[in-house]
Amino acid sequence: MTRTPANAHAKVQTDKSRGGSRVARLKALARGEAAEAVAALSLRLKGYRILDRRFKTKVGEVDIIARRGGCVAFVEVKQRATRALCEAAVTDETRMRVRRAAEVWLARHHRFNDDELRFDVIFVIPRRWPEHLIGAL
Repeated sequence: MTRTPANAHAKVQTDKSRGGSRVARLKALARGEAAEAVAALSLRLKGYRILDRRFKTKVGEVDIIARRGGCVAFVEVKQRATRALCEAAVTDETRMRVRRAAEVWLARHHRFNDDELRFDVIFVIPRRWPEHLIGAL
């Protein structure tokens, strides 16, 4: 008889310190990555060049960094069931997190320091084209 280790099912057990199961977190991560891919595609179709995606630092994160002409856009992507839920998800904390991460990115990419900077949001809602809100952060 083969014995199963006590922690063999740990991947699907609830991890209370993180607020949910590992499976739920992985599904949420996959949904977020899919929403960011859709948002990046919509930006490319509008003539933007994607400079970076999922830029993470200790002080914050930027989902997409894109450039068109002489303007660098730091883009937060929100994927929810409705526009109202997307709007509610954009908080002052979100704005500060994106702006702090943008400062770090610019410090590492000096050639863009003279470009116009903009902070945008893209809402990704099921069965709708992504909504790009320019200067919304």
